[in-house]
Amino acid sequence: MSILLVVDGANVVGSVPDGWWRDRRSAAVRLRDRLAVRAGQHPEEDVVLVVEGRARGVDPVPGVRIEEAPGEGDDHIVAVAAAATAPCVVVTADRALRRRVEEVGARCVGPRTVYP
Repeated sequence: MSILLVVDGANVVGSVPDGWWRDRRSAAVRLRDRLAVRAGQHPEEDVVLVVEGRARGVDPVPGVRIEEAPGEGDDHIVAVAAAATAPCVVVTADRALRRRVEEVGARCVGPRTVYP
């Protein structure tokens, strides 16, 4: 069975104080690359990285689809989770977003699940 893993890029990148605020796009690329490694180890996961704002413009790689939020990233994540046809897991520490995606049937895990 396939699992849709939706990653809140801004929240996950922001969970590691590594200077991400100086170059948000590069931080999103680093996250994407870590997710690509994970995707290779977990072929049952369909990985979607949601980016917004200055993190836009990240290219997809094998195993990681990129979704650019046209507005608020949280709204886009909820829409992706609501449209999921497979079990959906959202990666975020945002409590309000967690409540919203759980209301549409998704399960949530924290950023450390995918990003040290």
